[in-house]
Amino acid sequence: MKKLWTKDFTLITAGTIVSAIGGEAISLPVSLLVFDETGSTFLSALLFIAGFVPDIVLSVLIAPLIDRSNKKNIIISIGFLMSALFFLAGFTVARREFSFSLYMIMMLILGVLSLIYRLAFSAWYPDLISPGLEQKGYAVSSTIYPTVMIVMAPVAAFLYKTVPIDRIFIFMGAMLFVSTVLESFISVDNPKASGELTFASYLEDFKSGFRFIREEKGLLNIYTYLGISNGVSIGNWLMYQVYFQSTAALGVTLFGFLRSAETLGRAIGGVLQYRLEVPTDRRYDLTKFVYTIYEVIDMSMLFMPYPFMLAGRFLCGILGVSSATIREAAVQSYLPREMRARVNALTETYFSLAIVVFQFFAGWLGELMSYRTVVLIMGSFSLIGIIFLIVLPTEDNRKVYEATRV
Repeated sequence: MKKLWTKDFTLITAGTIVSAIGGEAISLPVSLLVFDETGSTFLSALLFIAGFVPDIVLSVLIAPLIDRSNKKNIIISIGFLMSALFFLAGFTVARREFSFSLYMIMMLILGVLSLIYRLAFSAWYPDLISPGLEQKGYAVSSTIYPTVMIVMAPVAAFLYKTVPIDRIFIFMGAMLFVSTVLESFISVDNPKASGELTFASYLEDFKSGFRFIREEKGLLNIYTYLGISNGVSIGNWLMYQVYFQSTAALGVTLFGFLRSAETLGRAIGGVLQYRLEVPTDRRYDLTKFVYTIYEVIDMSMLFMPYPFMLAGRFLCGILGVSSATIREAAVQSYLPREMRARVNALTETYFSLAIVVFQFFAGWLGELMSYRTVVLIMGSFSLIGIIFLIVLPTEDNRKVYEATRV
């Protein structure tokens, strides 16, 4: 009988939990700090975008190198580097007044390191899951961050009000150090690609990723829609945040509980996906339903009373993690091992570009019109994407969702 909770899967899960705690502790306080110091939705969006610039510029360039390298060594090295950077950031901001430029520089550097880490991790992670248990494995992965956020979203808002930002940076550095130590004990290594790495082989690897994604219409449709949906969702969350910050009856604490409502839903959705296997021939139909309901709720959020907002985000959490788990289990089974980093890099680049475009768009619109109107406009893009990229090209998409790994 196949076993999911091997030593390696347990270690990667434990390491991910530890780093998620640190990441959630720092992300919200930094976002709140920048808006409070600048009062600008545009600058808040700009700082967020800075972390995605490396994804756009470097992702497809370094992916062929990652496909030919030992993924574990990359992850351990980058983990320790990021830990050191957060320690340095903590000591630096403790001795300076708020500087938007300094935060921009830190986000750019972290963006480069995070990009390399994510590409190596996404190419390595499927091999730590026993074949045939992909849905359960990705259900565990999808549940970690929501579960951590249930606790850490209100805690992060509390930390922002009570703890200096430099100490939160140092806490993040410590969490990354512990996470990396745990991952260093994993025994599974991705084998290196055969053949010598030359400039000619690098160019061939580089071009092969583009050829693969261009020829796979189903993957192209799915990833195109996801880029639009992710960009819209990130832009909408910025509008939710500033709406709560600028509405006296709401405020930062209630915004933290709003995030917790969705993450509680994600945690429950992850448990359901772990316990209830979705037949491969039902994945595609379930995905279409989930995407539609999610986007309708997302664009209606700021028109609801607060209790309905909480219920809406809770339902979005359940639906969102269900579709994400099914998609990742299918797509990563569909992708050949030797193509994972390159294809994931292309999607990372596209997703980051989409997020940058929609984040700029949302921040710009937020200066011109009501936050409610911005969310409504943004959501219309996602609904159009569902129709033309997910629903209509049925045959191309279905074969991806029904993929399995032997």
